[in-house]
Amino acid sequence: MIFTFFISFVVLLRVIELIYSKHNEKWLLENGAIEYGRNHYPFIVILHVSFFIWLIVEYNLKPVSGFNIFLILLYIVLILFKAWVVLSLGKFWNTKIYRIPSFALIEKGPYKYFKHPNYFVVVLEIAIIPLAFHLYYTTLLFSILNALMIGIRINEENKVLINER
Repeated sequence: MIFTFFISFVVLLRVIELIYSKHNEKWLLENGAIEYGRNHYPFIVILHVSFFIWLIVEYNLKPVSGFNIFLILLYIVLILFKAWVVLSLGKFWNTKIYRIPSFALIEKGPYKYFKHPNYFVVVLEIAIIPLAFHLYYTTLLFSILNALMIGIRINEENKVLINER
């Protein structure tokens, strides 16, 4: 019951993020944004959809269920940090890579302290969500796949940022 409620909550948050991202995408394009990293974006979508499928499959195949309340609470704190990231970027936050050449880079909120705080959140989400339910195979597999994908993604973003300076 807790697992179903928790995963439903996480999926709902993802859907809200996608709606917000689509809303921002429209504004970004209307303001001359250029999209980068189109080739790898479908793989990000596949990775995240597969993550939820594997999560549910492993949970249902696991003989003993239970959960770690500390990790669930840590996830809530992480969501608050993610909200700070999203609010700091405002209309510039997106699941895709967009850049409006005439706009300065955002250097407030967590971006004042480090370069890619959103990916910090994603790395922790991919680990914490399955670990909260003792789903070690999902944690390991998707932490590795996510690390590879984030490496590609950050490399692409850094190229965009270097070309802007």
